[in-house]
Amino acid sequence: MAEELRPNEGKKGIIEVDGARYQRLPIKTKLVTDQDDICDVAAEFGAPNLTEADDVLFISEKCVACTQGRAIPLEDIKPRKLAYFLSDHVTKTPHGIGLGMPQTMEYALRECGTLRILFASVISVIGKKIFHKKGWFYKVAGYKARSIDGPTHNTIPPYNHYVVLGPLEPDATAAKIAQRIGHRAIIVDINDFEGQILGASDKSIDKKLYARILKDNPLGQDDQQTPMGVIRKIS
Repeated sequence: MAEELRPNEGKKGIIEVDGARYQRLPIKTKLVTDQDDICDVAAEFGAPNLTEADDVLFISEKCVACTQGRAIPLEDIKPRKLAYFLSDHVTKTPHGIGLGMPQTMEYALRECGTLRILFASVISVIGKKIFHKKGWFYKVAGYKARSIDGPTHNTIPPYNHYVVLGPLEPDATAAKIAQRIGHRAIIVDINDFEGQILGASDKSIDKKLYARILKDNPLGQDDQQTPMGVIRKIS
């Protein structure tokens, strides 16, 4: 049975984009691990709250990645010297550790390849020094590097001691979820500063539009334990 959904504390439940209003309602779940199937989780916690035909289920990329065994304990990661060197030169931001620690940088090297990360680093330096622009590193390194998350003080245990990678095959995974729950689904990478849609259950979904609908991160960044939610167009 569906529960009454409310916005997380400090978050807006409704946003207006291009003259249309959308409700974004977070859904609380159990602690999701690699012992879970993401389709089962979506069916158990998400599906009962999808009450309108055009409702869309959005799921955090971390939640999906954890079910795919893409969360690695810090103690199991042995960074190489290059990872230590590169992580020292990462610009720290308020929304997370990113690749600013040796363990996350080590996985960027593994996921993307050493040559690509080195090339992205060089381009980043050129962008900052010559053109005075930031963000070139992740444009070159790609979403696999951008999706790597390190632990923060407000991460739900035990993931406050884990590195979480981006999900595998996000479009295909979203399609499987949608087939299971009978509603469209998207896999999202959002924080309190920016966001993107990594996977969509069908090609008709406008990823840029949904990134704007979720741009203020209605799921929150703390320990709300709401890794998924409903998007509902209301006017």
